[in-house]
Amino acid sequence: MSEVVERIRREFTKNDDERDALMSTPEDVERWDNIVYGKIDRKIQVLDVYRPRQAEDEDLPVIISVHGGGWVYGDKDRYQYYCMSLAQRGFAVVNFTYRLAPEHKFPAPLEDLNLVCKWVMKRANRYHFDTERIFAVGDSAGAHLLGLYAGICTNPDYAAKYDFQVPEGFALTAIALNCGVYAFGGKDASSQGDLELMKEVLPEQGSEEELEKINVLSTITDVYTPVFCMTSVRDFQKFQAPALVAKLTENQVPFVYRVFGDKVNGLKHCFHLDVKTVDAAQCNDAECDFFREFCF
Repeated sequence: MSEVVERIRREFTKNDDERDALMSTPEDVERWDNIVYGKIDRKIQVLDVYRPRQAEDEDLPVIISVHGGGWVYGDKDRYQYYCMSLAQRGFAVVNFTYRLAPEHKFPAPLEDLNLVCKWVMKRANRYHFDTERIFAVGDSAGAHLLGLYAGICTNPDYAAKYDFQVPEGFALTAIALNCGVYAFGGKDASSQGDLELMKEVLPEQGSEEELEKINVLSTITDVYTPVFCMTSVRDFQKFQAPALVAKLTENQVPFVYRVFGDKVNGLKHCFHLDVKTVDAAQCNDAECDFFREFCF
């Protein structure tokens, strides 16, 4: 394992521990934990389901959360409080752990996401999922993975590059891409850092062909999933969002684009995960409101 992976895991763990200190499950959320969705690694391929208690047996729209972490860090436990806050807004939320690099090379995370989508379709009756209204959120590397999966769901030519198939009857109604990475190869420090990580993530360590395959922008067509695209004034990946917005505009894909924060309130990368803050509440409210536009 490289020094950069070790550093990311060490620093991200410290930051997440501080963010989630003293947090607990809200009383108005019902949860089911550590449900196995895959057979390759039954310790990693697990998920949680959260629902608002007051909904009882009502079929609810679903949000699938794809966590971030630079493709090399993270799991569902780090996202449980964020995901439960979405459940409090009236959704059934599926929060899962996927296989990480460098131990598991791309496209392992996409394969796991696809397995989760299959699980959602198969378990809809058990957990009262409305499979006509399936949404997804992803941030940072999770936004990248979700952006690619939306391409797989809507672009047959792109889907043909993978060995798995989207579940029958499955469709993403809309997605939220937060502080995401969408393309590689820029000359700024952040892009160079992402390219360095691709040596850990991709089987061929980031060949030209591989980098094109994982370019979200190249997957977008005029039937791509509607998008809520979010970044913030001090997000180190904020330069990525305008290129995504331009591609969505070019293909006339419905979208909302928001940049949160200002000179005084310098919100950073993935600020929306700290659900104790007013800024996170405003962002997450806006995204759930966007989803609700597609519920009726």
